[in-house]
Amino acid sequence: MTAMQSPAPAGFLGAVSNFTNALFSWAPQSLTMLALRFALAVPFWYSGLTKWDGFLNLSFGAQQLFANDFKLHILGAEYPYPMPELFATLSGLGEVGFPVLLVLGVGTRYAALALLGMTAIIQLTVPDGWANFHLAWAAMALAIMTFGPGKISLDYLLGLDRPARRN
Repeated sequence: MTAMQSPAPAGFLGAVSNFTNALFSWAPQSLTMLALRFALAVPFWYSGLTKWDGFLNLSFGAQQLFANDFKLHILGAEYPYPMPELFATLSGLGEVGFPVLLVLGVGTRYAALALLGMTAIIQLTVPDGWANFHLAWAAMALAIMTFGPGKISLDYLLGLDRPARRN
């Protein structure tokens, strides 16, 4: 036993621990990570689709949202977006590009990091969405960044993101 391992509980607690592990170990971690990747990708993908009127043609509505409606809420004050057309374009590209990378499992940890950053900016724009949406998105992105894409991903198949061997 190493210093990092704790002794197995004995008696009733050991039985509960064994039962719990047996009950919840049916789902492979790779399937869980695939589900997390899809769950994080879907809301961003659908939001991104609303920002385009054809291939790389930013919609008028997206431009107006960033120019007139969206404000950054920082330290109790509201600030307009600097360069609203640039931010609308980057937002639209990120919201359709990063979900594709997540679902395919390509650059997965970096795509999750990018969506975590976007979630932080969205939080500054829509501060009331934290409890209902942003916290869950942040938690999913952090889990993907921490545990990686899993074996059902191009990153894993290409040998780009495999768990380190443990001694």
